[in-house]
Amino acid sequence: MSAPHEIGKNTVLVILGASGDLAKKKLFPALFGLERRCLLPTDCKIVGFAPDEMSHDDFLSIIKSPIKLESPRFAEQLEQFCQRCSYVSGHEGGEKSFGALRERLEQLGTGRKEQNRLFYMALPPSIFTGMQEGLRKHCYSEKGMSRIIIEKPFGHDLESSRELQRALDPNWREDEIFRVDHYLGKEVVNNLLVLRFGNEVLGAIWNAKHIDNIEISITEAGGAEGRGSYFNGVGAIRDVMQNHLTQILALLTMERPKSFSANDLCAEKARVLDWMLPIEHVNTIIGQYGKSSDGEKPAFQDEEDVPDDSRCATFCAAVGYIENERWSGVPFLLKAGKALNESLTEIKVNFKPSTNAAIFATPTQSLPSNTMTIRVQPSEAVFLRINTFVPSLKAQQASAMDLDLTYHSPEIPEAYEVLLLDALKGDEARSVRRDELDASWKIWTPLLHFLDDDNAKIRPRGYAYGE
Repeated sequence: MSAPHEIGKNTVLVILGASGDLAKKKLFPALFGLERRCLLPTDCKIVGFAPDEMSHDDFLSIIKSPIKLESPRFAEQLEQFCQRCSYVSGHEGGEKSFGALRERLEQLGTGRKEQNRLFYMALPPSIFTGMQEGLRKHCYSEKGMSRIIIEKPFGHDLESSRELQRALDPNWREDEIFRVDHYLGKEVVNNLLVLRFGNEVLGAIWNAKHIDNIEISITEAGGAEGRGSYFNGVGAIRDVMQNHLTQILALLTMERPKSFSANDLCAEKARVLDWMLPIEHVNTIIGQYGKSSDGEKPAFQDEEDVPDDSRCATFCAAVGYIENERWSGVPFLLKAGKALNESLTEIKVNFKPSTNAAIFATPTQSLPSNTMTIRVQPSEAVFLRINTFVPSLKAQQASAMDLDLTYHSPEIPEAYEVLLLDALKGDEARSVRRDELDASWKIWTPLLHFLDDDNAKIRPRGYAYGE
C-alpha cells in the first residue's frame, strides 16, 4: 500500500444515493462539519446523484433540513457550503444517467488541467456492482485521482464478499478503494490504541495472564422501525457483529503495529482476526423482539414487509476465542441487538482476582476484581474500577471505586467527518482492507450458514421490546 496521497485542488465529491437516509442524516451534515472547520479543499465541489427528479432548490432543502443553525455565523457558513453543491438526476437509468453525471463533472472541470473525483456509494448492496462498473467506464478521472468509498455491508457471507471484491478488481486499485465502517471514525474507538500502547501500566497486563474475560456490547433501545424489510435480510450479526463489533475486537486484541501507517495497522488487525476461531452455534444465543409489555411498541414481525414466520435474529450473544499466545483461554463475550433496554456501545475488560486482595476480605465481603469500562457511546468515557479504603474514623473497610476519565472535549468530531477527511487525504488506516474483511467473514460465516439453513429449523427466542 502506497503512502497517503492527499487530494487538494480541483476535487469533486459525488454522493451516489444523495436522496437517501445516509446522505441526509450523516454525509451532508458531516461535510458541513468539515466546511465549518475549514477542512474541505478550497474549491471542492459536491455533486448529489440519485434516481429522483428534483430541482436544485429541492436538493438544497435536503442538505439543509438536518442542520441546526446555532448562530448567524452557522447560517452564513451553510450558504457558503451550499454554493459547492449541485444535483444530477439519474432517473433515465443506465448509460444516459452516467452520461449526465460525466457531463456535470466535465463542466465543473472546465479550464483545469486535472480533476480529482471521489465517489461515495451510499447505495443498496443490490445495485452496487453495476454502479461501480458504470462509474469506472463513464466517470473515472483520466487526468487526476479517482477513489470509491464503499459502505457496509460488504457482502452477506465470505463467498459473496469475495465475489464483490472480484467485481471491483478489474476497475479499481486497492489504494483507490475505501471500505467505510463508521465505528472506526468514533473518537473512543480511535483512542483504544493509545490507551493500550501509550500506557505501560496497561500494556503490561493486557494478556491472558491478567484478564479473565472481555465483553463488547452494541445495543439499541430502538427497533427496526421503517427498516424491517432491510433488517430481515441481514439480522444483528451481519448488521453489527461481523463489522462494527469485530473491528473493535481487532483493535482491542491486536499486537503493536510496526507503525501507525495504514499498511502496518491493517496487517496487525487482519493477523489477530486470523487467530480467532469461528463462532460456534453452541456458544450462541439469538433472539427476536416481540411487542413491548405495554403493547405500545410493535413486534419485529409487525413491521411492514416482514413475514410472520421470520427467523431473523434481532439479538445475538456469542462467545469467541482467539487462540494465540496472548489471548489463549480468554472468552470474548460479544453482544448486539435492537429493542433492548438502552442504547449503549461499551467494552468491559474484566481482570482476574488479585491473590493479594484476600488480606482485605471480611467474613461477609471479598473485594471485587478490577474492571476497565470503555464507553464508546453515548457520553464517551473510560472508567477503571479499583479497590481502596473508604475514609472512616471507625474500622477501615476497603471498597471499589471508579477512576473516571469521562471525555470533556467541547466538541468531538462526528465519525463521518473523520472518515470523509481520511478519504480526501488518502489515509486508509481507518479503511477496512480486503484481508481484514476476509478474516472477519471467516469468523461469522459458519454460524450464519447454520442459522440460515431451513433444515436446521433454528428459531430465535422471543423477548419483549425494551427488555
